[in-house]
Amino acid sequence: MSEKITFIMLSTSGAPVKQMTVSGAFAMIMLLFCIAGLGAVGYGAYHYYHLRQTTLNTRELELIKANQSDELVSQRKQIQVFATEINDLKSKLLALNNFENQIRMIANLEKGNEDSLFGIGGSKPEDLNPKLKLTEKHSSLIREMHQQIGHLDSASSVQGNRFESLIKILDGQKNLLASTPAVWPVRGILMSGFGHRTSPFTGAGDFHKGLDISNQQGTPVISTADGTVTFTGPQNFLGNVVMITHGHGLVTCYAHLQKILVQPGNKVKRGEKIALLGNTGKSTGPHLHYEVHLNGAPVDPKKYILN
Repeated sequence: MSEKITFIMLSTSGAPVKQMTVSGAFAMIMLLFCIAGLGAVGYGAYHYYHLRQTTLNTRELELIKANQSDELVSQRKQIQVFATEINDLKSKLLALNNFENQIRMIANLEKGNEDSLFGIGGSKPEDLNPKLKLTEKHSSLIREMHQQIGHLDSASSVQGNRFESLIKILDGQKNLLASTPAVWPVRGILMSGFGHRTSPFTGAGDFHKGLDISNQQGTPVISTADGTVTFTGPQNFLGNVVMITHGHGLVTCYAHLQKILVQPGNKVKRGEKIALLGNTGKSTGPHLHYEVHLNGAPVDPKKYILN
């Protein structure tokens, strides 16, 4: 390429015009260099942009991974807390079972079986291990937690049914105790006990069906147990009488009364005043004749008295 190319450079400051003449080949080479330089700059800019985007994406992925890792650690910590709580619930359930057995022992009832809490032939599940390292897989612990939750649900139902049954039994015993003539009907001097004796009227042997307790006339007489008044009034040589039915086959009789303070059908509580001690009927002096009948037969009242 033999052509010449002339470059004319003008100046706005009044300097003389400058000319530069180069060969066509040189001009072509310079043009190619310019094109190559522009291409290199463009490629560099593209590569920089791509690298920058890759770096941003990498940081975003690392942030997501870090968040997921934190979330996983948090979940594993929660699993450990749940495992500990399940162990605590199991301990409390077994403590309730022991408490129930203590009550049964006091009430002279058959003890429950700890193993039956977890099914026939079952046994206490082993404690969960909440101290697994956070780096270990917790899938086995989660499966065991689900199983033990099922055990505890069944066991709590069994224990609940046991307590309901125990409450009914104790409630029945409470009623029996409240219906038992366990106190003295009046304070005083025991003049004659239950059983065979010499009659103070005939001097011959006879069978005394109750207790004779002497005291001043007008001394309050109380009911010895909860019950219902079934009879009030005079009854042959017993004079004025009050009879109270207590349930469970128990009936008490209070005789020789000066004054009766209750009526048939009245509900009375142990310790409630029902009459005043007197000397009515066939009597040797002011006293209370007191009888206890079990299933229609007289029994020794002292066997029931606790005070």
